[in-house]
Amino acid sequence: MDYFKNLLDLLKIEREEDRTQYRRLTETTSVAERRANGLTWYPIAIRGSEIGRGDYLTVEIERTTHQDIPHQIRFGMPAVLFSNHDPKTDRVEGTISYQGGNRAKITLRTDELPDWSRDGKLGVEVLFDDNSYNEMEQALKTASTLSEKPDKRITNILTGEKSPTFHTEVPRLFLPKLNPSQLAAVEKIVSANELAIVHGPPGTGKTTTLVQAIKTLIKQDNRKILVVAPSNTAVDLLSEKLHEEGLNVLRVGNPARVSERLMALTLDYKVGEHPYMKEAKKLKKQANEFRNMAHKYKRNFGKAERDQRKALFDEAHRIMKDVANSEQYVIDDLIAKAQVITATLVGANHYTVRNLTYHTVVIDEAGQALEPACWIPILKAQKVVLAGDHCQLPPTIKSPEAARKGLSTTLLEKCVTLHPEAVTLLNEQYRMHEHIMGYSSQVFYENKVKAHASVAGHSLFEGDTSLAFVDTAGCGFDEKLDGTSSTNPEEAALLMKHLAQLATDLATRYAKQDFPTIAVISPYKQQINILNEQLLNTPELQEYKDKISVNTIDSFQGQERDIVYISMVRSNTEGDIGFLSDIRRMNVAMTRARKKLVIIGDSATLAGLPFYADFITYSENLNAYQSAWEWL
Repeated sequence: MDYFKNLLDLLKIEREEDRTQYRRLTETTSVAERRANGLTWYPIAIRGSEIGRGDYLTVEIERTTHQDIPHQIRFGMPAVLFSNHDPKTDRVEGTISYQGGNRAKITLRTDELPDWSRDGKLGVEVLFDDNSYNEMEQALKTASTLSEKPDKRITNILTGEKSPTFHTEVPRLFLPKLNPSQLAAVEKIVSANELAIVHGPPGTGKTTTLVQAIKTLIKQDNRKILVVAPSNTAVDLLSEKLHEEGLNVLRVGNPARVSERLMALTLDYKVGEHPYMKEAKKLKKQANEFRNMAHKYKRNFGKAERDQRKALFDEAHRIMKDVANSEQYVIDDLIAKAQVITATLVGANHYTVRNLTYHTVVIDEAGQALEPACWIPILKAQKVVLAGDHCQLPPTIKSPEAARKGLSTTLLEKCVTLHPEAVTLLNEQYRMHEHIMGYSSQVFYENKVKAHASVAGHSLFEGDTSLAFVDTAGCGFDEKLDGTSSTNPEEAALLMKHLAQLATDLATRYAKQDFPTIAVISPYKQQINILNEQLLNTPELQEYKDKISVNTIDSFQGQERDIVYISMVRSNTEGDIGFLSDIRRMNVAMTRARKKLVIIGDSATLAGLPFYADFITYSENLNAYQSAWEWL
């Protein structure tokens, strides 16, 4: 089918570009540079090892320095253990089987630690992740063959060839926690035979709605449900909330937020706690002892020692077979009892749950999910629930060509256009003051989203305004180019001055522990570095540093703060605004604030785009327009 052939072609372009970028990052760079790029933990210490599935050795490692550097070491990623003694030959590949804090486990494709692991400093580096691409490609090929079969209606509906159907007789639901639009969404999900879509603008309680819908579905016909999302953080949030509602949740994979509560939901933890595993643990210990004894016989000794070594390894191997059988029994038992399985999109194909099928799959954050990845869970179900907001950030795509040819258009976006009858808009938000929300509602949601009474008028203090646009036009704050990223040091200084004045005012109204939370955000990475520097050099803000987070817009999607400052950066005579023209990114930025939003920018540069020109008019009408001259 052309639909899937086209997606396969785009995925191929994306894989090539991703691989090229990975090569560029690794082949010519030093270990210190790769560490700075988040690909490598170096140096590391080995904290322990044990034999695991298929006689592979799992090594627990800890990064001992540079612990504040963000990194890409994630559960399921292919990785390599290497020694700096001779990084070309002293290396063994494997897979990250756990990551939390500064510890990780890597399962190596070997049954003993190589001799070189005792010389030189060791490191672990992520390899190019072909596995995820292979899984996506396989899913698209399977979907393409299934679309020919009449019983796979869901495939034909998602590709737009057929229309979704709904039961008309649905019992009235009583869910007092939900508002009317949330209740309508749950009813739509329950009545759908193949497809339901929950469109959740910022702050409208999408997670709450999904949790109640999942609970209702399970109550009605106790069938297992698969719940997936593109990011571990989104999966964690849903897993926790479903667990709090009393459902039996099994989290497959490795949570990003390593809290006790979440760990207890994971397959690894539940396997470990299962009564059947007490005996298996003893056996495992015994097998590990035999292995350690075997290692004492070096390969280059005489025949007797070699035989002895082999006998010990054989015995360890035999014991581990028994352990594997017990483990499989326990895993099957846990999966049978689970009501909800949660995982990332690719994680839905984890070896433990790979062959399961479900009646319903729920894909959350579908606006950030790459379509090929969505087909992995979709193939396992008869009915799909997509939840998200296509007016916020799309998925990150490495290849501009693939993005341009349509890979950046998500399945959610396509289905909202194809099947409006399947969509419910959640139209009441519980986060923002109505002035903060108003412009976003007008531009993106046809003015349909309203502020709930509890937040519509909430402010930092009596008489404070909730919105300010500080216009730097005519101040001579010209942007600079720093590498490939734009910066505006004077704008950053003005922002900190404005924030310092606000903080001084708030200090007279709030006790330290109740001080409002603050986010300072900008679309440009280099501007973030400058803002962080300025923050350190602003004495009035030092005692509130733990209340202030400074980061890019993309890293704040899904979060909220009491006060948000946005540094727009672009200021030039050509009116060039670069990727500020991606207004979905601005939608995310503007909707993070609960009680106060301050945007600092140059109206002369920004107003070339109607979106910003209209926003400036919107703020003038609310008396929220200020000139930067007042602050200089």
